[in-house]
Amino acid sequence: MTTSPRPHTAPVRVGTRRSLLATTQAGHVAQMIREQLGRETVMVEVTTDGDRSQAEGTPLAGGSSTGVFVSALRDALLRGEVDVAVHSLKDVPTYGAEGIALAAVPLREDPRDVLVARDGLTLGELPVGAVVGTGSPRRAAQLHALGLGLEVVGIRGNVGTRIDKIRDGECDAVVLARAGLARIDRLAEVTEVLDPLQMLPAPGQGALAIECRSDDELVAALAALEHPPTRAAVETERAVLATLEGGCSAPIGALAEVVEGEDGDELWVRAVALSHDGALAVRMSATGTPSDAVGVGTRLGAEMLTDGAGQLGQPGPAATTGADKVREA
Repeated sequence: MTTSPRPHTAPVRVGTRRSLLATTQAGHVAQMIREQLGRETVMVEVTTDGDRSQAEGTPLAGGSSTGVFVSALRDALLRGEVDVAVHSLKDVPTYGAEGIALAAVPLREDPRDVLVARDGLTLGELPVGAVVGTGSPRRAAQLHALGLGLEVVGIRGNVGTRIDKIRDGECDAVVLARAGLARIDRLAEVTEVLDPLQMLPAPGQGALAIECRSDDELVAALAALEHPPTRAAVETERAVLATLEGGCSAPIGALAEVVEGEDGDELWVRAVALSHDGALAVRMSATGTPSDAVGVGTRLGAEMLTDGAGQLGQPGPAATTGADKVREA
């Protein structure tokens, strides 16, 4: 869909969901547009199906938020109601959308998960039978895999609502993304930052996606907001996810980073696919170059499928629980 061009001097309309976290993230992007592009901005709030579902307390379709919080913002872009849409990258589907460009991925926040627990407890200090809340099958499976005897329960709602469940006595602890708490200035409530060796984050966690219409002059301008190492890392993680999604319904975690090596920048990625009860898992890691980010992630995902990841989300005999594997990819 082609929209009429807007004057270069017109404010850039930044579309966002209405939650505190979403508007904070969009406000951060709006500030970057003003400071780095010299363009004025105006915020435009868009209600998504995911927001309505949360407000009504009804389950998300398919039990996953992937894409649910994105489609309404993309529709607003294509209708010409907003010029830029800001998403949490982990919510963005791995397949593209016609007429939409992922124009920039800025510098990523810390992608790790965190624990917020009563009495300042850490994960290892929670007693057997303690109730830990999470809305993520990935987090739930990895909590089960730790073998701590915790009762993991599903919870819904925004960050504040989830933390309130501790105060109200519904949970002893909740697991959340550190990036979200950092962006709304609630890191003081974190009782432990979880090591990725214990819990790999969701692909793209901590990163923002800045989208616009693919025929808009903003595509080129927004490239100034790009952080290339972050883009390489999240493209690797999303390639792992995209490959596994083709033959795997198991919870998936992945984390990639670009590090300085003797012969230039190197890309490292770790990934896990687990049975929902955490009893079985395929864990692998790979290395490569940032310029081959998608290739590294695709090959790692394919290797995990070969090793049995595709069986983990299915009933009946599942895959190997073998030790972590490292391969060049």
